[in-house]
Amino acid sequence: MSDPIPSEVPGDVRDAAPSGVRSVIGSVLNTASDLNGHQQLIEALRRVRRLLPGDPGFGDPLSLSGPGGARAVARVADRFLDHKPAATREMSLGALQVWQAALEKMGRGRGDQELTIVFTDLVGFSTWSLHAGDGATLALLRAVAQAVETPITDRYGHVVKRMGDGLMAVFTSPDAAVAAVFAAQEALAQVNLDGYRPKMRVGLHTGTPRQLGDDWLGVDVTIAARMMGLGGDGNVMMSAATLEELAPGTLEELNLEIRPWRRGFFATTPNGVPQDLGIWRVWQA
Repeated sequence: MSDPIPSEVPGDVRDAAPSGVRSVIGSVLNTASDLNGHQQLIEALRRVRRLLPGDPGFGDPLSLSGPGGARAVARVADRFLDHKPAATREMSLGALQVWQAALEKMGRGRGDQELTIVFTDLVGFSTWSLHAGDGATLALLRAVAQAVETPITDRYGHVVKRMGDGLMAVFTSPDAAVAAVFAAQEALAQVNLDGYRPKMRVGLHTGTPRQLGDDWLGVDVTIAARMMGLGGDGNVMMSAATLEELAPGTLEELNLEIRPWRRGFFATTPNGVPQDLGIWRVWQA
């Protein structure tokens, strides 16, 4: 007759227990193991997680990265928790989910922090690269990255992600974001690859995006991307939310001028942008 105690139990414990006790221990542990993998219990715990404060997807690959105490523990837990569906896994991640929500409520999470979001994109890059070839394209992207990212990091901005010929960055200061953008434009003007001079359009918007791992998501991120989309042939577009947050005298100090953006008579309203949001074009005088 096989030993009823699961093999995971240490050998000295298995050997020391009388046969009757061993039988009880084995029965309890086997029952617990069966419950841990019981699909209905797992689904019930997942439904509970959807009712708990915080992100019910906490613990997925997107939320295991980035700063924060709960995320750091989640990364450690992810190494030890079996990825198979289990009740213990759901309970552990649920506890971390509530912890992260509590940190954000206390202002230690980043969910409620005001940030200025910047999107950049090269004008006509795809058409140029199609004829330039891979070697020239790679050389240009390296030169553009050096020209654009250095002013961002020098002004304490954070490059969130690179998207081919563009990027997304965030700043805690809108003034620093605007200064970085025009410093990047000035540096980019010095890039010349076999006679090709890239042009960059930029969008800025200030709001309170939600951080998920190393990325920021939400309506404010969408608005910033739409601001860039309105940049056309290399313009810098800024939302009224960013303009209102600039310190008095910033535009004058940077020698910048602004003009309200007007939608063309036959143009449609930009998707993802509130109709009452003011949009401004900014340029260096």
